[in-house]
Amino acid sequence: MSTPHKLELVSFKICPFVQRSVIALNLKGVEYSLTHINPHDAPDWFKAISPLGKVPVLLVDGKPLFESAVILEYLDEVYPPSLHPADPLEKAQHRAWIEFCSDLIGRQFRMVTAKDETAFNEAYASLQQGLQRLESVVDATGPFFAGSELKLVDTVYAPLFMRLSLARRLAGLALDLSTRLQAWSDALLGMEAVKTSVVEDFDAVFLNFLTMQESWLLKRQQS
Repeated sequence: MSTPHKLELVSFKICPFVQRSVIALNLKGVEYSLTHINPHDAPDWFKAISPLGKVPVLLVDGKPLFESAVILEYLDEVYPPSLHPADPLEKAQHRAWIEFCSDLIGRQFRMVTAKDETAFNEAYASLQQGLQRLESVVDATGPFFAGSELKLVDTVYAPLFMRLSLARRLAGLALDLSTRLQAWSDALLGMEAVKTSVVEDFDAVFLNFLTMQESWLLKRQQS
């Protein structure tokens, strides 16, 4: 298999699905360029390469790949070492929990962008239930999902934990992770590959995003 000569990741600064791709690229030490767009005013060239109109899109020598889970699988196959388990069943289970994380990110998004208390409380309860279900399957000793070794599944949970951490710190979110999930979050957010997976002013970008979304959580914090 030939190694691509040029990788370009098309991004939106706040998108957690882009961030998981960046983390994988950082962990594997792969050279790439990053192009930010505004998905609400996407240029025509982006519409031409993104059938679903979403980021991320990875251009591999100019050929587009879309959907973050597909991008992660491609990167893991092309750039060693693989971050997936070798056992087929365990690998499939990890892929399933990657999909579960996508659902949790959706719950988190609905929570922080809720415009009233009722919508916030519904999303908050849903997210709490999801986190409790997640805790029931992670390795008990950690610090990562499957134990002491970082796996591809970990790359998708780092953006979720980062946004929960920011919501607590910047918007007063009263959501305490369990001891086990907090240890996992701390291990991931302490990694250089994760720290450098967002723009330098990400705190301000995230806060502005909540403001633009008229977040009830943020307005409550500011009142």
